[in-house]
Amino acid sequence: MALLPIIVAPDPRLKVVCEPVDDINDDIRKLVTDMLETMYDAPGLGLAAPQVGVKKRLLVVDVAKDDDAPDPHPMINPELTWASKELFEYEEGCLSLPKYYANVSRPDKVHVSYLDENGDSRELKAEGLLAVVVQHEMDHLEGILFVDHLSMLKRNVILRKLKKMKKQRQLETVGA
Repeated sequence: MALLPIIVAPDPRLKVVCEPVDDINDDIRKLVTDMLETMYDAPGLGLAAPQVGVKKRLLVVDVAKDDDAPDPHPMINPELTWASKELFEYEEGCLSLPKYYANVSRPDKVHVSYLDENGDSRELKAEGLLAVVVQHEMDHLEGILFVDHLSMLKRNVILRKLKKMKKQRQLETVGA
């Protein structure tokens, strides 16, 4: 198990459309384990492969509360098969956009089909927070960030601040 570096926006690697996983092998299972460890360490509720520099359709989510047992959902090649018309608004954040949050409306309930880390077909019926997190992470697989759901003004303000933060960190690293 290893902690993986999380890519921070703006970064072109976060804007790619990911490729399907063709073969669920030990490398993919190790990636799932490393992504879960990275997500829990961050801490976050979800993490998609492109956030750690892997252009594959793979994500992990776990919305269990701190006092509950972990309930991880690794999803390989997830596909949205149904979404409710009712929307749920939630203040979203993202490990790739640290310290920034904004309200995003998404379908309140979704059904997702996917493969687990053993290659078995699964379906998840999610609602509320779990539905939000799954949709947020699935967006990453299409190169979409939660700020892409905001007005252009709000999105640009957040991305400019992140760019400035990244530049400042680079200067501090060079100066160290």
